[in-house]
Amino acid sequence: MNDNDGVVATALDYFEGWYDADLARVDHALHPQLVKRTVFQVEGENPGVTTKEMMLDFVRRGGGSEDKSDDPIDVTVVDIHHDIATAVVRSAQYREYLHLVRTPDGWRIINAFWQFTDPDQASSG
Repeated sequence: MNDNDGVVATALDYFEGWYDADLARVDHALHPQLVKRTVFQVEGENPGVTTKEMMLDFVRRGGGSEDKSDDPIDVTVVDIHHDIATAVVRSAQYREYLHLVRTPDGWRIINAFWQFTDPDQASSG
């Protein structure tokens, strides 16, 4: 598997694992030092982050299984430079910008910045 395919596979493990509530796939895709944010988490005096452990807890509780659809998940690899990569993922519910790092076990997501695809979801989500 080349680097591009590896980055795409990791992003799909993350997204498809989220929609399928597949703990093993999401766990495999995320780096232990994951920092995930949305616009709302960077506003105000006490910005928050979502960690890998928090994401795994969300998946244990069903993840995005309620939002799963037959809509495609599009992964665009923006750049790969030695041991780092950037990808954009577009799904029916989310737009997510991912930074990945090459580890001995393959590509892992270390940073994620996301927003709902539909701005109206922000008020209901």
